[in-house]
Amino acid sequence: MSHNPKYCIDLKAIAEVTISDTGVCEECVKVGSDWVHLRTCQTCGGNHCCDNSPNRHATRHFLASKHPIVASAEPGERWLWCYDHNMFMEY
Repeated sequence: MSHNPKYCIDLKAIAEVTISDTGVCEECVKVGSDWVHLRTCQTCGGNHCCDNSPNRHATRHFLASKHPIVASAEPGERWLWCYDHNMFMEY
């Protein structure tokens, strides 16, 4: 079986996208920091800040938990990102 770089099994496995309605980065609130954009983990539902934010909590969450997929929690954005495969998918 050949590897198809355009195919991500983790993204294809998402049947329903979960978006947190908290409107905050949970980790930034704990440390009193600001964030730029929010991402919702599709494994645990946690809300974390993007890589443009000072603390990059979404990436830090992936590295600690190995939860591979996040969805943008920004209004009007409908996309998923897989950290394992560095792949993006609109839904």
